[in-house]
Amino acid sequence: MALTKKLELGGYTVLKASDGKDGYAKAIQHHPDIILLDIMMPVMDGMTMLQRLRTDEWGKHASVIILTNVQDSDMVDSATTLDCFDYFVKADSPIDDILERLKTKLKGE
Repeated sequence: MALTKKLELGGYTVLKASDGKDGYAKAIQHHPDIILLDIMMPVMDGMTMLQRLRTDEWGKHASVIILTNVQDSDMVDSATTLDCFDYFVKADSPIDDILERLKTKLKGE
């Protein structure tokens, strides 16, 4: 919620989803500039959503940042294989660091 608030205050439009299935549907419908994806989500987990996203013509190239509390090297490797821009562990990552990476990606750097 804190990240959402900071993004909105910074002038960004934020779409939120209640679960992975909803997130996938919104991503395919709205084609956001960047997707913040959690691994642990109801209905469809984040890795399943990412795999499904990568099968879509638009989704093949969608910018994705994993933002989760899952600290698993295999999960990081899987996310990297699926072309994630970055992988943050929420508990270890200050919001300002995440915001800077988002801004960097949105600027195309």
